[in-house]
Amino acid sequence: MRPDTPAENVDHTAEAARLERTAGLYPEDAEALLLRAAAHLELSGDRPAAAALYDRLLASDAELESPYLVRALKASNLWEYGHEAEARAIIDGIRAAAPRDPAPWVIVGESLEAHDELEQAHETFTEAVRLLLTDVPEPPAAAHPLLFGRHRVRRMLGAAHDEWDALADSVHSLPVTLDELHDPKRVWSLGSENPAELEAEISRLRAEVGAYRTALSRPFPVAVLHWPADELTELLEAYPSLAAEYPSHEEHLAAIEAALRELASSGTPNLGIVPGTVPSYEAFAASEGTTPDDADLLPQYATTLAARGRALPWPPQRSAPCWCGSDRPYGECHGA
Repeated sequence: MRPDTPAENVDHTAEAARLERTAGLYPEDAEALLLRAAAHLELSGDRPAAAALYDRLLASDAELESPYLVRALKASNLWEYGHEAEARAIIDGIRAAAPRDPAPWVIVGESLEAHDELEQAHETFTEAVRLLLTDVPEPPAAAHPLLFGRHRVRRMLGAAHDEWDALADSVHSLPVTLDELHDPKRVWSLGSENPAELEAEISRLRAEVGAYRTALSRPFPVAVLHWPADELTELLEAYPSLAAEYPSHEEHLAAIEAALRELASSGTPNLGIVPGTVPSYEAFAASEGTTPDDADLLPQYATTLAARGRALPWPPQRSAPCWCGSDRPYGECHGA
């Protein structure tokens, strides 16, 4: 279930409870699952319960993959229900720590923007793009919201375009330009009695909503199972009958790329790759009441890993490391 699903179409409280139960079954995936649960709680209006989940993650003994993202989400949530001073203190700490992950910067910048702290939001977005994108040949997709957020805030402040705004324009792919999407006067057109103006604004809003939905990853992407070389060797030694599925590791990697390209060409969105391990596969087989040498179990295993938030989006950017683990750029490896 997508966390952005309208409240009338889902019981957000029940969905949060389900995700918490799943996190208890799979503690190694607790961070991703509990963050989604907290999002559902925020949408249900139970912000104190969401704050409790953020605190639970931050207080856990397990090392978090994205501790600054958890802190940023906690600050944003706190500010929404009256704890402004605590939220500001957390935001100041995140900015001082200067994390290399774009996600916490985006949350902090948008939180400041939402509370009309436009100068502070502009400073935050600018700090982030300078830190993460200076001398970077191609901005990663995860950093695009930083460029778009900075562009949006600068339009509201009436600032002239600069080189970072030009970069935002260059990575923007929707038919409606950023200048149109971020025009502060657009809000006035929503009160117009002119049908043509209203229709034009509705088109712009649809494009903007589409951009946000594209940026959100679905919990259940179409994912293909990837066995790293050592895991595949262990798997075939333990279950030789699966050799028919995996004649060699090189063919396995080539088959993954070919399958994903075929899915992409057919218009399938939100593709991903999930790395498998023999112990987790054996545990999954046991939970399904069957044996690991059952080849029909492999796609079910991939789907389950994807549902637990383990999928990596495909394709990577051409300059990013290839998904196969070779440490070569994707454009020079399987993306060639």
